[in-house]
Amino acid sequence: MSNLVRIIISSFILIGTVALFWFGQWEWGILGVLITILAFVTVFFNENMLLAQWFMRKQDMNKAEKFLKRITNYEAQLIPAQHGYYHMLIGLIESQRAPLQSEKYFKKALQMGLHMDHNIALAKLSLAGVAMAKRNKRDAEKYLNEAKKADKNKLLADQIKMMKDQMGMMDRQQIRYSR
Repeated sequence: MSNLVRIIISSFILIGTVALFWFGQWEWGILGVLITILAFVTVFFNENMLLAQWFMRKQDMNKAEKFLKRITNYEAQLIPAQHGYYHMLIGLIESQRAPLQSEKYFKKALQMGLHMDHNIALAKLSLAGVAMAKRNKRDAEKYLNEAKKADKNKLLADQIKMMKDQMGMMDRQQIRYSR
């Protein structure tokens, strides 16, 4: 459903809610306010994206992917601020299946723009993991340092430290094999 249709439906619901209050139907009016808020929220946040994020938090990647696949043309169905998040969610799902294939989605997410620092840090941390899997230490270190800078609230500090430790182990193994 396009955003214009959502705005029109939300406006009619709002007019109906005002009419309910006007005629003294307070109980139905309060319910109408809640429905109006829900309808206006779907104008700015696509319901499939919201449900996909919710299922990702519950670690149910299959359902999250199902809701993301319902978005057939993300440029038309999502507001521009959500384009980066759409690619990031696909990248997170793809990283469970084929980690090396997820790189293009994380790069596209960063290119299109992520607005929250912890999401930028997560995308860069994921790119560092892909670079490590490709045995590209220089890129992995670059992405890890960028992730550390972007993680201002230290939400991913443990994961960043763990990945640095893994890089150290990778270096030690490389030295051992080169002897």
